[in-house]
Amino acid sequence: MRLYIAEKPSMGREIAHCLKEPHDTSGKGYIATSEGVVTWLYGHVLRQAEPDEYDERYKFWRADDLPIVPNEWKMVIDKKASQQFYIVKKLIKEADEIIHAGDPDREGQLLVDEVLDYVGNKKPVKRILLNALDERSIKQANSDLRDNKDFYNLKQSALARARADWLIGMNLSRAYTLAARRAGHQKLLLPIGRVKTPTLALVVRREREIENFKPVDYYLIRAEFQHKNGVFTAQWKPSDKLKTTKRETLDDKGNKLSDTAFDKEGRLINKSVADEMLKIFKATPHNGKITLYETAEKKELQPLPFSLSALQVMAGKQLGYAPQQVLDTAQSLYEKKLTTYPRSDCSYLPPNQHKDAAKILGNLQKVNNKKFSEWVSKADVKKRSRAWNDKKITAHHAIIPTTKQANIESLTDFERNIYLLIARQYMAQFYPEFVYDETTVNVNYKDELFVTKGKVAKQLGWREMYANQQTIKSDEDELETTIPKMKKGDAVEYQKGGILKKKTKPPSRFTPATLIQGMKDIHKYVKSVDAKKQLKDVYGIGTEATRATIIDDLIKRRFLITMGKAKTLKPTDQAYLLVDALPDEMTYPDATAVWEDRLHSMSEGEGTLDDFLNGQIKFTSELCSKAQYCKIKAAEPTEVEELPKVKKTYNNKPVNKTINKTNDATDEGSACPLCKKGHLVRRNGRNGIFWGCSNFPKCRMTCNDVEGKPQFKNQC
Repeated sequence: MRLYIAEKPSMGREIAHCLKEPHDTSGKGYIATSEGVVTWLYGHVLRQAEPDEYDERYKFWRADDLPIVPNEWKMVIDKKASQQFYIVKKLIKEADEIIHAGDPDREGQLLVDEVLDYVGNKKPVKRILLNALDERSIKQANSDLRDNKDFYNLKQSALARARADWLIGMNLSRAYTLAARRAGHQKLLLPIGRVKTPTLALVVRREREIENFKPVDYYLIRAEFQHKNGVFTAQWKPSDKLKTTKRETLDDKGNKLSDTAFDKEGRLINKSVADEMLKIFKATPHNGKITLYETAEKKELQPLPFSLSALQVMAGKQLGYAPQQVLDTAQSLYEKKLTTYPRSDCSYLPPNQHKDAAKILGNLQKVNNKKFSEWVSKADVKKRSRAWNDKKITAHHAIIPTTKQANIESLTDFERNIYLLIARQYMAQFYPEFVYDETTVNVNYKDELFVTKGKVAKQLGWREMYANQQTIKSDEDELETTIPKMKKGDAVEYQKGGILKKKTKPPSRFTPATLIQGMKDIHKYVKSVDAKKQLKDVYGIGTEATRATIIDDLIKRRFLITMGKAKTLKPTDQAYLLVDALPDEMTYPDATAVWEDRLHSMSEGEGTLDDFLNGQIKFTSELCSKAQYCKIKAAEPTEVEELPKVKKTYNNKPVNKTINKTNDATDEGSACPLCKKGHLVRRNGRNGIFWGCSNFPKCRMTCNDVEGKPQFKNQC
């Protein structure tokens, strides 16, 4: 018997539909066909064991136990999926051959492999790679099965990621939560994650940049020049010599801004210098000369089809959609067979799929959208953009429409809008490049340089479909103007000039969409200069499938809040507390980005699981040690409810103490010497920190705290 194991029921049903003579036995957890049996998982039906499932003593959070490092990693059957797990296990036992039908990515590889490993499967396993769920794609993939052993490195990479996340999450969350509780934050849980924490820190640091930002006025000088063929405007470019000339500049309140008239970015911040220069420019003679007149034809290539991150960023900016909304919608379109696999980190397409272009474009022309009909009529189905590149393909390709005709009237607004974005990006591959002439003019006047640029579109090409978007990005201070025809050496005459006052702006707050982009372009935010160079071409932190979930989780846990229509992200007080408590190794993305790069390399056969985890264990141990000495702002004192005083004895002497009823444990010590059943728990009471029995109220043993340890002397 051939057994197909799909990642989820919907995928299982689609596979079964493409096999011969399927019998609807889905209520039994599988579908039988004449070509084999199809069953499915519910994502991960196994989970990693919790610390207390390795050893019961880990139920209590104690700094002395950290770091917790399993000798052998355990997997546990998820109770919610246990019934389906045993169905799959039984079918594996009956099968002669198994087809691994997990999603074509790192996590999809692991969640089927881990089940096969857990049940000790020794039977041959092949891999089907499904980038789309339409019948044609499934049948084509089923005729091109690969040996599952080819994906061993991908599984190792997924295991490395999962175990590294466990080591850091389980240990550092405990270590720094205990540190926070020692500072009086009794009910605060600090969830720390390998990707989540540096992502949160990006937002915290950005917010502090905004809070500490002091706007500064700066000045531009622009002048009109008369050429025999017409008038044009040019902007003064101060010389390097002038920029380095010592000249103290003060703001309106007398605070020193700079030792020169210019700031670090080369902007003129001294108004008196601007006035002096304008006075010089206005003085006769007014003759100048063209020292450069250069026109170059430039081309802008078609935008690549979407990866998930690129789709999330585009939908966020144009439609205001949250990343998780975009992922959920793309998943829905995938399951409706209208678009390809959504969790793709790839922006390229396999050349052998170019043969589907005529069918896909034909379908798009029938979409009830006037613009689409016009755009498709101008597309050249024979054209091959840079997107068609086998060397750039990973386990999956870019997100594009399938060959199935879409009825967009039957789609939700979210589905319709996301489908049209994906379709437009696909159509762009069959349009010419955007071509424009860029003219640069330099003017020498009063021995100073004035510059202007002009851009003229010659061929809109693919930009025709993006008419409402900015076609050419330029610095806001750069001048673009209509330029008359002229040549180097021509004479010009100064007509008039003026000073344009501008103000520096703080950095923009992140939105969910721009934070996704920041996670992908993580090299821009690392602390180390060397790491910045090394990480420029890496895949960022997190994965296409997890970035949106990470941001959503930070919002749900109230570490981030969204504001306004743009849903800009702002950190809460507990976000500042968490980021300030942790060392730079955890809050800057340098280490995490390097690890992501190593995980990607591991999926290609470079590096081993053991080497990677040994590095994670060392890192975790170091940060657990640092948690003992981290400085966390003390919690504000709160009113607590007291219990009646009762008398107990310890060493045959009466003990009379007030126990705090409401505060949670902050740390745990040795076994209680009075009842022998509970553990001594460090608590925060009205009169300070003390130790009490975890078996309270059955045992009311208490003692003082001295340097973080229970003191048994003089307790009566």
